[in-house]
Amino acid sequence: MSFQTLGLHAALLRALADAGYAAPTPVQAQAVPAAIAGADLMVASATGSGKTAAFVLPALQRLLAERASGRRERFERGVPQGPRVLVLVPTRELALQVAKAAAGYGRHVQGLRVATVVGGVPYGAQLKALRGPLDLLIATPGRLMDHMASGKAVLARVQMLVLDEADRMLDMGFIDDIHHIAQALPASRQTLMTSATFAGPVGRLAAALMREPQRIEVDSHTDTHADIEQRLHWVDDLAHKNALLDHILTERSVEQAVVFTSTQRDADWLADRLAELGHAVAALHGGMPQGRRNRVLEGLRRRQLRVLVATDVAARGIDVPSISHVVNYGLPMKAEDYVHRIGRTGRAGRAGLAVTLAERRDFGMIQRIQRFTTQRIPAATIAGLEPKRAEPRPQPHAQKRPGAARAERAPANPRAERGAFHPRAELAPPSARSARVRSGGPAPGPRSTSARAAVS
Repeated sequence: MSFQTLGLHAALLRALADAGYAAPTPVQAQAVPAAIAGADLMVASATGSGKTAAFVLPALQRLLAERASGRRERFERGVPQGPRVLVLVPTRELALQVAKAAAGYGRHVQGLRVATVVGGVPYGAQLKALRGPLDLLIATPGRLMDHMASGKAVLARVQMLVLDEADRMLDMGFIDDIHHIAQALPASRQTLMTSATFAGPVGRLAAALMREPQRIEVDSHTDTHADIEQRLHWVDDLAHKNALLDHILTERSVEQAVVFTSTQRDADWLADRLAELGHAVAALHGGMPQGRRNRVLEGLRRRQLRVLVATDVAARGIDVPSISHVVNYGLPMKAEDYVHRIGRTGRAGRAGLAVTLAERRDFGMIQRIQRFTTQRIPAATIAGLEPKRAEPRPQPHAQKRPGAARAERAPANPRAERGAFHPRAELAPPSARSARVRSGGPAPGPRSTSARAAVS
């Protein structure tokens, strides 16, 4: 199948040819024609499968069809008109990625007007963009709600609503914001939703916002990641974990690596530690100013950085084909986040390696990840760095303490990555720091200004 068979406008086909794309991915082949036909869609597909183009191309096709119809609107100068297409995303990084894709696929669409509305950046440029007529608006729910409350964001012209990574938006506590935004849109709009899963709350949200949606599932979380080798290393303690990480990062096969931590504070601590060892490294998390986050991402794309230490939410939207390794230094709070993490490598047809460094207390999460993906993560060792303790095994007759089931089902703090630390992280020092102090080693020193200075 080729892009020509999808019924796309010549301007879009030309942009795809410029970018070197010869054929659609499986999710694009299914979603693009259905979206162009006007259907509401629920799309479940793995990270890196081409979901962004699967909704951006139909959105641009709709805009081009509107222009070709010859209908013209009269706009009153200085009165906000609002966009034709609204894309809601969970994070600033993903918003920038979608905006970049829209600009690329729409490079031959004359006068295309695309704007982003996200938190953590000044209001001025956003207000200026919202004042004029817009074709496509990409926004995070919180900042869009701010502009709606002030009357600067008008959504009466929206013909297509896209909810990208809807499961993540619900994890971050945006459910009420999404409903509020949807109520301000025309009832006749088309709605497209992408998510890792449509079970539970995401499925209920889809039922509330969509009319007879078509469901498309390609490369689900249970599929094998053919281009990504997965390994599990059991660690005895913090010193053992750091020794394994140091060995992995010094291997010649590492082109660029993303190291995931569980908290923002641990990300800063670990980035400092790796900088002191001479790595070209930077941290990336939701507590950083947007300008600095942009510089870090640009440094990663330009290969000024070899190692990125990141939290889950901040890493959404990173699409750098040269990332050869992903290391889970701290485990995710939810099993599905593991799939998104390892999807940062093995992109664009390249091979990748995903390594998980797990402590004994992480055994339950490892089991949940393996149940979620229906795959076993092979245990591995490194010569000279083998664990001294035996690999943990399930306890078939173990009795759960009262309240354990409730604790396992409890959602992660929805605002932990919205610019604030997790409450538990505020009350106690990070695990890495406290373990170092208990072991008698030196406390972490001040932030290195050498290897990290280039992108700060």
